[in-house]
Order: sequence, then structure tokens, then C-alpha cells
Amino acid sequence: MRAMPITVTAVTALLLLTACGGEGGGDGAKDDAKQGSGACSSATVDMEAGPASEAPAAGDTGEVPVNLVNQGAACVLDGFPEASLVAGGELVALAPVEGATAQKLTLAEGESVSFTITYVRGPEGAGESLDAKTLQIGLPGDSATQDFPWTYGPVAVKEKTEAAADASVGAFQRTGD
Repeated sequence: MRAMPITVTAVTALLLLTACGGEGGGDGAKDDAKQGSGACSSATVDMEAGPASEAPAAGDTGEVPVNLVNQGAACVLDGFPEASLVAGGELVALAPVEGATAQKLTLAEGESVSFTITYVRGPEGAGESLDAKTLQIGLPGDSATQDFPWTYGPVAVKEKTEAAADASVGAFQRTGD
């Protein structure tokens, strides 16, 4: 009669192990996604800049949304997007929005995220503006960049002695359903 309780205990223990996802005790599907997720690459992530909410006149603020869709295996975005304006061959890096916090996001195939470039339009032809022609975007952990035409007018500079654009880049945000 003792064989019955030992058998029930062994079957119960086996069921508990199965419910927990195996010997590691984790969810097998989630563990597989984490192990196969490296940094997102511009080779597998499609990027699109705009359409913008363009600043109409000097001193006004405009926003350029940038949308990304992962076309490859699951990958990770860890940090802020890297964004720069190119003017006269000079690359001017944009700082993150003040007070913003970067998130670590895992992007499955087909998932999308976005971020926003916010800028202040500068006066035409003055030394107080950056005559940007190109917006250059890179992903954290990826050395490649993609260029987009900057057609939103000159960008104000923060200080006359510095070539820092009065523009910033926001954190990645999930989009879609």
C-alpha cells in the first residue's frame, strides 16, 4: 500500500517541473527569445523619417518623427537613438531630450518603435543657425547609419560660440497595437 503515495508524489513532482518550463524553471519561449536577441542593426530594421510637423518660422519648434520596423529576428534597442545633423560637411550630434530616460526594448520580427527629433528653427543665413542638409540616424550598438534629407529649414544653435544645434532626440517608444 505504500507504493501508491510514492507514485502520486513522483507524478506530482514531474507535473510541477513541466509546468515551470523544465529543469531551468523558466519559460522556454522567453528564454529562447532572450538568448537570440542581439543589438538591432540597420541591416534588418527599416527606418522612415517624417512626415514632420515643420517649424514655420524662426524661433518656432518643429518635430520629425522617425519610425522603425524590425524585419529580422528579435533584437534589442538599449539606449537612445544616435542622431546627428550634417551641415557643410560637419556632423553635429543631437543630445537626448532633457529628463528623458532610455528603455531597453526587445523588438520581435514585425514590431515597430518610434522616436522624435525636436528642433527650433533658426533664422535664414544668420550665424545663429545651422544650415542642415542631412539627418543621420544610427541605432545603439550598431556602427552603421542611415541618412535622410533635412528639408525643414535652418536649425537654431544654442550658443553663438558653439556649433550645438537647438535640437534633441527622444527615447524609443513602442508603436502599434
